Amino acid sequence: MTKQEEEGERAAAWFQDLRDRICATFEAIEAEFDPASVPARFERRPWQRPGGGGGVISLMRGRVFEKVGVNVSTVHGSFAPEFAKAIPGAAEDPAFWASGISLVAHMTNPHVPPVHMNTRHIVTTKRWFGGGADLNSIFPVDEDTADFHAALKGACDKFDPGRYDRYKAWADEYFFIPHRGEPRGVGGIFYDYLEDDFDQDFAFTREVGLAFLDVYPRIVRRRMHQPWTEQDRQVQQVKRGRYVEFNLVYDRGTQFGLKTGGNPEAVLMSLPPSAAWP
Repeated sequence: MTKQEEEGERAAAWFQDLRDRICATFEAIEAEFDPASVPARFERRPWQRPGGGGGVISLMRGRVFEKVGVNVSTVHGSFAPEFAKAIPGAAEDPAFWASGISLVAHMTNPHVPPVHMNTRHIVTTKRWFGGGADLNSIFPVDEDTADFHAALKGACDKFDPGRYDRYKAWADEYFFIPHRGEPRGVGGIFYDYLEDDFDQDFAFTREVGLAFLDVYPRIVRRRMHQPWTEQDRQVQQVKRGRYVEFNLVYDRGTQFGLKTGGNPEAVLMSLPPSAAWP
């Protein structure tokens, strides 16, 4: 096994481990919400990519999490010629290897903020880590927003005091819906093409995952019993429509998954269970 292959295996194993930790925590929240009921559980469905590799869809529909997916995949093959031109290091050689975790949670209670988190490792003739997380509050609460950003800042500060400001600005630019002229949420961080030092970049990517695992369950537990109205639900449905628009038109992960022959059910897991347009 080459050094690069060994590093890839380490990254893929981490994404699976993080998936398991997150799923266990979310299932615990479902059990806590109504101890008298039978708690929801994740259903896992493996899939194989015809061109090489595959992944596992982990999906739960519960009382707190109306729909949450935590997917992992490790795929390999060759990019289509036109798509290869847009990927660093692929124009010279279209062969690629990629592994990552992708999470999107759509909540039943409109006062519990939806969330996205994704981290990945991609190898062409270059190799890099990328990812991010953003909170998509329907009714933003300063305490939740501050806690979410503080957790991500803490992860960034362990590696570079200026990293959080750069990655927050990148998220503000990336998680924006141009045709609506509005952000899709209250932000977070976004980073890509992190390729300076594998061990340091991998350590940072793990830290982002752990920061998310620490802060988001705290926010969910804080808000999941808050009363809500049908009017709140209608606002939530329209906000979900904005999320659909962003993911289908602009999201890089959606485009990457579909253009590399990924499982459409896994790629489109991010879409909410229902949405509305005014």
